[in-house]
Amino acid sequence: MNQTSQFALLKEQRFAPFFTTQLLGAFNDNLFKSALIALLSFGALKLSAEDAGSLIAMSGGIFILPFFLFSALSGQIADKYEKSMLIRRIKLAEIAIMCLGAIAFWIQSVPMLMGILFLMGTQSAFFGPIKYGILPQHLHETELIGGNGVVELGTFLAILLGTIIGTQLITNSPNGSVLLTCMFILVVAVSGYLASRKIPSAKAPDPNLSVRFNPASETWKLVKYTKKHRVIFQSILGISWFWFMGATYLAQFPIFAREVLGGDGNVFTVLLAAFSIGIGVGSALCERLSGGKVEIGLVPLGALGITLFGLDLFFATPAAPFGSLIGLGEFLSHAAAWRVLIDIMLIGLFGGFYIVPLYALIQKTSAPDRLSRAIACNNVMNAMFMVLSAIIVGVMLKLGFSIAGMFLAVAILNALVAAYIFRLVPEFLMRFLIWMLMHSAYKVNNTGLDKIPDQGAAILACNHVSFVDALLVGGSIRRPVRFVMYYKIFKIPVLSFIFKTAGAIPIAGRKEDEAMFNSAFEKMQDTIRKGELLCIFPEGQITYDGEMNDFKPGIMHVLEKSPAPVIPIALQGLWGSLFSRKDGPAMKKRPKRMFAKIGLVVGDPIPPEAVTLDGLQNTVEKLRGDRR
Repeated sequence: MNQTSQFALLKEQRFAPFFTTQLLGAFNDNLFKSALIALLSFGALKLSAEDAGSLIAMSGGIFILPFFLFSALSGQIADKYEKSMLIRRIKLAEIAIMCLGAIAFWIQSVPMLMGILFLMGTQSAFFGPIKYGILPQHLHETELIGGNGVVELGTFLAILLGTIIGTQLITNSPNGSVLLTCMFILVVAVSGYLASRKIPSAKAPDPNLSVRFNPASETWKLVKYTKKHRVIFQSILGISWFWFMGATYLAQFPIFAREVLGGDGNVFTVLLAAFSIGIGVGSALCERLSGGKVEIGLVPLGALGITLFGLDLFFATPAAPFGSLIGLGEFLSHAAAWRVLIDIMLIGLFGGFYIVPLYALIQKTSAPDRLSRAIACNNVMNAMFMVLSAIIVGVMLKLGFSIAGMFLAVAILNALVAAYIFRLVPEFLMRFLIWMLMHSAYKVNNTGLDKIPDQGAAILACNHVSFVDALLVGGSIRRPVRFVMYYKIFKIPVLSFIFKTAGAIPIAGRKEDEAMFNSAFEKMQDTIRKGELLCIFPEGQITYDGEMNDFKPGIMHVLEKSPAPVIPIALQGLWGSLFSRKDGPAMKKRPKRMFAKIGLVVGDPIPPEAVTLDGLQNTVEKLRGDRR
């Protein structure tokens, strides 16, 4: 799926009404919350910085509390019932909640406004598992990254617009702010319900599920069950850590804008705008950078960017405010202000790279009848991490930390947490290294990847052109692939980490190391028995002249004891690269061209009984054509 088709989803009935519904919901949530924060920080209440900060922190806790109370229940309901019906009922509830919200704004009752925040959190707790659970039912797997990217882009644009309008209503229209705020939240709530009526049906994954409401025990069971699935749970931890950072930044932006930068409500708005635009753009770019597949290699890239620009935000923070409640124009007249804005925007952009693949990975790997409960578990963990953020921020403030100091601490913690997660799930870092290598120096164009089965055993037979052939194959195919490779290539520094993480099978000639030779064949047969993908380079060595060497009979020995379909694959464009043997030893010469076009051409699967050595080699040669 290319970038055009990503946004073409917005024209399709299976996606557009849902997108509009969730966008309007996100807009309304943030319009209400931003208007409340502006009322506390800059509005008619005229609270002190300390009182405003305490109430803002309290409001965050009140909004989060329903996720602890209702996430387990909402996940069960989303798996048991048809999702479009549930969305319509939730949107009707939103209309009722916003009617109460309008009354609360009209009388400017802080306790009542906090109560409405609790109801809004409850609504969000029930909507979250449906929001991410419905996407795999209406989108193909190849559309998940693009669909999630568009949803996140829309969500953060809605956050941006809701934030701007909510803040402006309170800070710039003191006389008409209450009436206009009430009108906005009611009109948007009704519009969201009307959009939800057009969402196509999404059948119940587990209609026989018995729904139980016991917040403590059911939440514990939910987390305990999800923890058994390592990749899903580690993805949830990664997403939750992102929201820890996001909550820390967002909670401090109002006071950061007023006390540290010396700005008014418009400055606060532009900080949130920079953050929201960054996440939206990063989310949308994920589809282009990942080539339409779930590319977890973007996660370490996102973590790296968040840390680097988080550190720079600390150094960019001015030692003294630019003024006292200065407007946006005066704020932007300072060169240092632009550095702050760029840092915040890039933190958001790399946050998009970080979070979208993790959501798509959960959707891809969860069992369909458990997906909504996996998302519910994600919501619980997100809420827990956001509460932890509020506690830690409160402690740091008591200890005398400045807001800039907190930003520095978050950047350093992010580096440590990312290192911990990537140690637990080294596949993330492995895919990052593959992605960096393939996309920083080459233009990758693959053909026929749909011929590789989504499940079941198969043997990939590929010509051998360079030292990075396995990286290109492994980075292009969505399923994990176990490679058989010469042990000296297996031991190459840096690449060795990737090969080990991918479960590559080192092999030596029988005369070099008979034990390794026999062990390799045992592991190959075991791979086929487990229903996995096995990649063999039948030439047995990298080409010295660009032409294919004769295929060796090892692949036939594997087929004799462990028959499986053989899928011929031809590598194109790698001959002459830095990693090939053209014009001298690999990796000891300057590359003659950058961004060369490389790729795979995948042929039709061959039944095991029809495979012959000569026939297989001829097929690979035809697929390769004139491009070496």
